[in-house]
Amino acid sequence: MQRLYTRLFPVVLLSLLAACTRHAPVGPVKDSALLKPGGEILAKYWQATAAQRDQLRDSTVSVEFIGRLPRLNKQATLTAIRYLSPEGQVTYKVTGFSGDETVKKEVIARYMTAETQARDDASLTISDENYHFRYKGQQAKEGRTVHVFELKPRQKRVGLFKGELWIDAQTFLPVRETGEFVKNPSVFLKRVRFTRDYRLTDGLAIPSRIASVVETRIVGPAELEIRFDNFRRSGARHVALDR
Repeated sequence: MQRLYTRLFPVVLLSLLAACTRHAPVGPVKDSALLKPGGEILAKYWQATAAQRDQLRDSTVSVEFIGRLPRLNKQATLTAIRYLSPEGQVTYKVTGFSGDETVKKEVIARYMTAETQARDDASLTISDENYHFRYKGQQAKEGRTVHVFELKPRQKRVGLFKGELWIDAQTFLPVRETGEFVKNPSVFLKRVRFTRDYRLTDGLAIPSRIASVVETRIVGPAELEIRFDNFRRSGARHVALDR
């Protein structure tokens, strides 16, 4: 079981990175997309995320990883400083750890390593090229009005998900992305679900929390929660990945 678990998670965690999109550049928007209900809102969303993309670089944020294997009664917590370079490269400096070593090595550390190797990929962005959008209307979230869209991928491809996108009605920045993969990256998986929440600060959408659940056929559910705090930009000090 341990060998299977070790083989399984590198693939899964790379796919989690794809689902929690890093907002790579989006190409021209089709006129047909703008004519659909909510089309103008989507156009402003793509414009807003493109405008903030470079502002999120050269920044640091405090990160807390909480990994759980409920069926095996294992859990671990790791804290770190995450640095995003001006070129978009992610590195980590570990600042603390407690809990089970297996969860640390096979869940948390593999996620961190996968993110340091990831690159922006336009084929996985929330764009008109990759998704069908259906406007579901407005709702309130923490005192703000948000626009809610249903997302369905145009192709059944690893890294794309079906779910919802929530857009802030004032800034047109993302507030939440949630759903499950439409194609599992391994036969040992039943489903992969995630929710990514953002905090709107100084005109930027800063990730505040990612919660994911990987339903495996062998070891049951594997949970990974990531909490972000203390975002800083402009001249942020570079930190190297602590292995």
